[in-house]
Amino acid sequence: MKNQAFVDGQNLYLGTIRAVVPWEIDLKRFRIYLAEKYNVEKAYYFLGYSAPNRTNLYIAIQEAGFILVFREHSSEMVGKKKGNVDTDIVFTIMKKLYKDDEIGNVVLVSGDGDYWRLVEFLLEEERFVKLLVPSFRSMSSLYKKMPDTYRDALNSENIKNKICIKNAGSP
Repeated sequence: MKNQAFVDGQNLYLGTIRAVVPWEIDLKRFRIYLAEKYNVEKAYYFLGYSAPNRTNLYIAIQEAGFILVFREHSSEMVGKKKGNVDTDIVFTIMKKLYKDDEIGNVVLVSGDGDYWRLVEFLLEEERFVKLLVPSFRSMSSLYKKMPDTYRDALNSENIKNKICIKNAGSP
């Protein structure tokens, strides 16, 4: 059974641009990395809300092979609330498990501690592959409880070289 990845888009973006040395992920290369390294068949990319001026970003995410998922907000709250996709990601994963949606195992991309209970459950059920955090520096301390084999930092030199946008003149 193929695995599925769930990406907290805001956590991923902020974790890379706010790094000590800011960097940007090449979404196509990242999607290939997920497929090749973790056998990810479907990768869901969760964002807070749809904004008309961000259409090019949404197209780029989809063209890279991610399934784009927006958080629902009432029309009165759009633009007034932060993205906060945590509950949506947890609910989506649990619903897929409950409905036996051939989810395979889970790769989670976020360093947010709000996912700890989900990760703990998936580990107990042997349905968890990997937690990919933007950096260990920004990762919630809750994840330090889990074995190192279940977490990796995207800014580690080995991974970052595979998934970052290359500057002109870079290999």
